[in-house]
Amino acid sequence: MDWKRAAALLYGDWGTSKAYVIGLAFVAAKFASLPIILAVCALTAVVAYNYVIICKNFPDGGGVYSAARDQSRVLAVIGALLLVADLTVTAALSGWAALSYFGVPSVYTSLATVCAIIIVGAINSFGPKHSGSMAVSLAVPTAIVVVVIIALSAPFLTTAHLEPTHDSFRHNWAAFVGVILALSGVEAIANLTGVMKLDPGSTPDQPKVGITSHRAIWVVAVEVVLGTALLGWAMLSLPHSMEAEILRRQEDMLRFLGEHYGAELFGVPFGHLMGIVIGTVVGLLLLSAVNTAIVALIGLIYMMARDGEMPKTFTRLNSHGVPIAPLLIAIVLPVVVVVMTNKFEDLAALYAIGVVGAIAVNLGACTFNIKLHMHVYERIVMGFTFLVLVAIELTIAKTKPDALFFACCILSGGMGLRMYSQKRAGLETVTVHRDVAEAFSPAATARLQLRLDTGQKILVAARGLTPVLRYALEETRLRKATLYVLFVRELAVSMPAPVVERTTPRWQEDSQAAAIMYGMIDLAKQHGVSVVPLYAVSEDPAGTILDLSALLGIDFLLLGASRRRFFTQLIRGDVIENVARDLPENIQLLIHG
Repeated sequence: MDWKRAAALLYGDWGTSKAYVIGLAFVAAKFASLPIILAVCALTAVVAYNYVIICKNFPDGGGVYSAARDQSRVLAVIGALLLVADLTVTAALSGWAALSYFGVPSVYTSLATVCAIIIVGAINSFGPKHSGSMAVSLAVPTAIVVVVIIALSAPFLTTAHLEPTHDSFRHNWAAFVGVILALSGVEAIANLTGVMKLDPGSTPDQPKVGITSHRAIWVVAVEVVLGTALLGWAMLSLPHSMEAEILRRQEDMLRFLGEHYGAELFGVPFGHLMGIVIGTVVGLLLLSAVNTAIVALIGLIYMMARDGEMPKTFTRLNSHGVPIAPLLIAIVLPVVVVVMTNKFEDLAALYAIGVVGAIAVNLGACTFNIKLHMHVYERIVMGFTFLVLVAIELTIAKTKPDALFFACCILSGGMGLRMYSQKRAGLETVTVHRDVAEAFSPAATARLQLRLDTGQKILVAARGLTPVLRYALEETRLRKATLYVLFVRELAVSMPAPVVERTTPRWQEDSQAAAIMYGMIDLAKQHGVSVVPLYAVSEDPAGTILDLSALLGIDFLLLGASRRRFFTQLIRGDVIENVARDLPENIQLLIHG
């Protein structure tokens, strides 16, 4: 997918956060909530910057499970289970908010949410072929709705109703932690990198999606940050006399703002029409977020099962190719959460511990992964963000016991299933020394994989009829490769200006080169080997060898051991040493002596 579709899918999850974040901020701090909203927007922008770095380093998928797995399988499972907790509450909270925007009476919201989750889950039993299509089609209308609400409220924006905070830093920090839900959905973009359009110049063997992911993230991040800040200001521009009404409409705040400011400008009928339009568009986008969360839950649990971290029975598919057990879990978990809670604020309290924990694990794993290519300042910013998120997670655990209990239930249940699946598979946990573990690691064995594919290219550079040429013919025949024989005539003349060649230098006119080339061509015909003669006149033989190796896409470069005396090497340098220093890592160098 290109960056536009990736941004639309991300917006379908991340962009929905403003639909309930500003209402929750008002509940937390009333008319003194603007600094809290701005702080949440600032943290959201910083987290977006960190995920640009993560997506650049994980073109095959940089979600928390993939990123943490490089450090520890246990850490990867913990991060994935925290993401399960996040997606579970995402489905429940988005469903509840969607029905509030549709205008369902609050007394029936819980039951209607359960029914909506079951229906969406049942639809997904036929496969997620069109998952995300609804989110993509609603991304632009929702963004237009947000712009319209801001435009309607613009004439009424004021700071007259804002109040300075009268509470301590500790209370404000707790309020900030309580509305950190704007981070929800950013993890989705990291899981999309594996299906993104590759950057210009990259290949499937060496994929890069930095440009695509960069555009997708920042387009949505700017909308989320600016939209949340401006809508929060519009909410706080309402008079104090409407405080009770604002609290009552916290669950569908965008619809309430559209109704109020539309009525102020163009009359009550227009305000009522705006409320219907906004409620329908935003409600449908929130309902699509339920679908996205269920699909993500199914995929995450199935991936862990395929990786041996969950019971093997979780990989069984129905007739439509959908994993049966993960589908049931993805439906049952959100339903249980909705049934066990009876207020929108209770759902919101469960939300942050999962999303903040998953993002913190992802950022922490990447910060301490020295194999990732990051600038020093990028690693410092990521490390600082990780520490802030850890502080938020600890605050949630201390101030919201229900959220801590919920997270512990998900983690203990998931780790229990992991232990059961490994027990059934006959796996045992053994502690060994690091040196022993590294000897059996996949990275160690990957370096020993055989390279015997046909169609390889071998380049041999020779100054005479030396044994390296015979060895090159033997290797070429055994590997069924193509042999390039290179003779470089070294030019050591200082000239005042570049010489324009009137004719191309030919090896047939160089007696020493001709003896080598004719001999190699004759031997190649006898043994059925394909030989391509190459000839060059150069002031820098090592540079010429390097250029031709890279230009031709050589797999193996063969050089004969130098027989120059010490003084000659000291004065003129050693070709092998110069080539070895600058040769690309994907070309193997063999020195024959």
